[in-house]
Amino acid sequence: MKNTYFKQVLIFLVVFNFCDNVVIGQVKNPELKYTLSFPSSEKSSYLVELSCNFWSIDSIELKLPRWMPGYYQLMEYSKSIENIQALDSEKKNLSIIHPNDNTWVIKGVKNKAFKISYKVKTFRKFVANSFVDSSHAYIVPENSFLYILGKLNIPVTVRVILNNKDFTVATGLDPVKGKTNTFEAKDFDILYDSPLLIGKLEALPSFYLNGIEHAFIGYNIGQFDRALFMDNLKKIITSSVGIINDIPYKKYTFIAIGPGRGGLEHLNNTTISFDGNGLNNEAGMNRMMNFIAHEYFHHFNVKRIRPMELGPFNYEMGNRTNQLWISEGLTVYYEYLVVKRAGLMDSKMLLSYLSNNINSVENNPGRFFQSLQQASYSTWSDGPFGTQGKEPGKSISYYEKGPLIGLLLDFEIRKSTNNNKSLDDVMRLLYDKYYKFEKRGFTEAEFQFSCEQIAGVSLSEFFEYIYTTKDLDYEKHLVHAGLKVDKIKSKEGSNIFNHTISKIDNPSPLQQAIYSSWAGE
Repeated sequence: MKNTYFKQVLIFLVVFNFCDNVVIGQVKNPELKYTLSFPSSEKSSYLVELSCNFWSIDSIELKLPRWMPGYYQLMEYSKSIENIQALDSEKKNLSIIHPNDNTWVIKGVKNKAFKISYKVKTFRKFVANSFVDSSHAYIVPENSFLYILGKLNIPVTVRVILNNKDFTVATGLDPVKGKTNTFEAKDFDILYDSPLLIGKLEALPSFYLNGIEHAFIGYNIGQFDRALFMDNLKKIITSSVGIINDIPYKKYTFIAIGPGRGGLEHLNNTTISFDGNGLNNEAGMNRMMNFIAHEYFHHFNVKRIRPMELGPFNYEMGNRTNQLWISEGLTVYYEYLVVKRAGLMDSKMLLSYLSNNINSVENNPGRFFQSLQQASYSTWSDGPFGTQGKEPGKSISYYEKGPLIGLLLDFEIRKSTNNNKSLDDVMRLLYDKYYKFEKRGFTEAEFQFSCEQIAGVSLSEFFEYIYTTKDLDYEKHLVHAGLKVDKIKSKEGSNIFNHTISKIDNPSPLQQAIYSSWAGE
């Protein structure tokens, strides 16, 4: 009996130890460390090294994203990858299989430390592409960092090796304490949301709002009145925050990547093409403030107030949604309001921007063929402005029609609530309910229901403007704010019309009140 007892104890300890090791093996994630370097011999390219430990199976499948959230086009970043190789800790080559353009399978890695290295070539200056030259580097993470299939949720670190003592790094990533030019992300969604700008950068004096730092740092930013610019920027941020009444980040950084094209929003930063030499007149400053207001407001509207489909991200196939008219179109609308309420635009300019949107929509035959819902879904093939499809003249841009829907919907809500509620209340409701409380995006039905909840009436007829090609009835909705549209043929025999929004004569007290509260007057 005694021997039997000890055998049972021994068996139990062996089984327990085995199970414990299995559990540990199951929860232990690979350790992923990326290193970026920029050898002077590599023109217009950079090197990436991935060090990996604690991989528990014999092969690893690595992939490179095909797109970058915020720019809804397949970019096929893998075409820029060259000279990929894998070495174990003894610097022996590991087998690499390349089954398709953006996938690499490496075998023989179980319980080994190994490194993968590759070159990334760059071709053009654009906010959704990496670009490197001798004086700076703009690194798009999706263009740069391979991920392990099924392991997007594990933490990573990025170390940047600088070959110039005057260079610094600007990024939304958190720095690793005690390490120079080393940053960390809790998962790949955060990593891919945080581009890096490297070079001889200039940081303008930060400002604080509600105790939270807002920084501006950039490359080759040009000559302009820096104090005026930062004062205007603070007004933009204050105006934007006043709509949602919350600041959800610990620090926000505007990263100016130099002259080029485009801007892209992120959770705690935005990367913008920027040339300060164009800011030395009122028109140039106004355009830049509108541009920045748009990108900044995106950290609310799309990064947090978002359609259900825009998260978690599918970096392989993309994320299609019918609601980009909300994410982009309403952001254009709020871009105008933010700048107006900041005191950087007058009423004439506000109405002019909206009149331009009407001209773009009404003079585009695509409005007879494509709804806002369809334009949102089809942007992957048609392009963001609806001009890249195979059939020109049969698509629209949610950047043009979306802000008009925002305007008319805003006035409907104000009218139905006797000017006690507005589209601002809808945005706050979406932010508080779906982002903060339920921690998810919203469906199309939930967006419409939220609008109706604030308006206190059914908006089914109004939403036909979104789901169908029904013509926008400007007069019906603009009159709520004492506004009208004047329509004049541009020239005899032409089908092109000029549309101008103007005030009606003798508005009622309610019409005047709606206009004044809407325009911030």
